[in-house]
Amino acid sequence: MDDVLDGLGARLATRRRRAGLGLAELAERTGISMSTLSRLEHGGRRASLELLLPLATVYGTGLDELVGLREGTPARDEPAARSEDTVMYRLSRSPGQPAAYKFVFSPARSSPPDELPTHQGWEWVYVLAGRLRVINGDDDRVLRPGEATEIDTRRPHWLGSTGDGPVEVLALFGRQGERVHMVGERTGRPSA
Repeated sequence: MDDVLDGLGARLATRRRRAGLGLAELAERTGISMSTLSRLEHGGRRASLELLLPLATVYGTGLDELVGLREGTPARDEPAARSEDTVMYRLSRSPGQPAAYKFVFSPARSSPPDELPTHQGWEWVYVLAGRLRVINGDDDRVLRPGEATEIDTRRPHWLGSTGDGPVEVLALFGRQGERVHMVGERTGRPSA
């Protein structure tokens, strides 16, 4: 563990430069003083959870990846997670905003479990290809390509295929209840 902590300052400095951030901007975004950040990067300050959590949030990563216990996130064309009937790709790493994912559900994912999950947050899904079955509370519907819906994840919910083919879906998920802000259609076009 000491070898991980010994190289942490250099990894944090490299991470900041890769993100294109100066110490002043990082200090503003994390609420950590520039002098503390500088000492952390140069080994003059020992890392603590109170310092690492805001940094992980700004960089859109987990603590394990930030401190070097886990390799970086997969490339965009590599799945972030895979199960027997679902492949998930993480499309964004923007902190403080809903996270973007692409899901591919196989036809085998056509029956919901007996107990549907619930958790805090909201999810928005847009169907790219196939037919998506969406259960949210008492609402059970099928969406086709080009259709979208909003899911209150505090209600029992499930997404999957109708069983007649794979489904590709874009999804935005806000853990803390962030909601997508829809902008209404324009009433007129600007003149040329």
